[in-house]
Amino acid sequence: MNTYLDRNYYMLKGPLASKGYDWWWHNFTGYHRKSGEQKSFFIEYYICNPALAEATPVFGQLPEHIKQNKQPSYAMVKCGVWGKQAKQIHNFYPIQQFEAKEKPLAITIGECKLSETELSGSCSVSDEEAKKHPEYMSDAGHMEWKLKLNKKISFPVGYGASKFFQKINAFEMFWHVQGMKTEYAGEIIMDGEVYDIIPEKSYGYADKNWGADYTSPWLWVSSCDMKSNLTGKILKDSAFDFGGGRPKVFGASLSRKLLGCFVYEGIRYEYNFSKFWTPSKIKFAFSEEYSKNNRWKIKAQNKNSVLELEMSCPKEEMLFVNYESPDGKKRHNRL
Repeated sequence: MNTYLDRNYYMLKGPLASKGYDWWWHNFTGYHRKSGEQKSFFIEYYICNPALAEATPVFGQLPEHIKQNKQPSYAMVKCGVWGKQAKQIHNFYPIQQFEAKEKPLAITIGECKLSETELSGSCSVSDEEAKKHPEYMSDAGHMEWKLKLNKKISFPVGYGASKFFQKINAFEMFWHVQGMKTEYAGEIIMDGEVYDIIPEKSYGYADKNWGADYTSPWLWVSSCDMKSNLTGKILKDSAFDFGGGRPKVFGASLSRKLLGCFVYEGIRYEYNFSKFWTPSKIKFAFSEEYSKNNRWKIKAQNKNSVLELEMSCPKEEMLFVNYESPDGKKRHNRL
């Protein structure tokens, strides 16, 4: 699992330091300690425009900053839960309270910590703060965590995230998946309720994005909780992950492109437009807005295989995830 670990390092150097973001994303399933109820949690460590740091976090969504066209600059810890009480909680810190070390990875934001094998921290926003500060883009709530993680399957997305393309900032948004299947272990406390995170039932995922802006449209679908319809057995060494949208290369938008990977009991199938020798094609459809369920369809093929995915999720269990771009604009309002 040490392959491509350098892509999981802190990336905001050179031009991206004053117009860029970097984040480490984690999601997994937990179980209420008393009732056994399942919840899907997420945690993210996020940095924006460190070279523009001030003594306090700079919010791009503040009305006076919008008028001044002022760019945001802060470290943020984002966490939350999907489901019928879905929410996202954001805590912001000045860049001075952020530290990144490499080899091995060690990220600190305030009291929150992240490495390749552990993450810990907490986020709290009161009802009053959430109402008084829309620039936080946050719901009210409290969540704390102390977790160990074991990344079992990775998905290096190809040459697009190589050192050469990183150095010249060829893409507006870079992606690396160090933990397409990740086992988490530990405890979550969400609004006073305790959830156990059990490795073999955590169905976890860990990836990383960085760049100057986000792709639009933006797709990401992933799972490592699968069962074979042929044998009825749980697939313990399997996962899939697809992502993309309309990437920009040197500022020019490409047509809609996705890339992805399916690992079936250790056998890897990749569908990646950057690996032109495969060759691969992906068709994608998404329907929502007027129904109770969101639905996704993906058909991916290369010269050796065809993969068809059909997915759905009740709208009431989802939430619109809030981000602002490094230039201070909030372009994704239905993400």
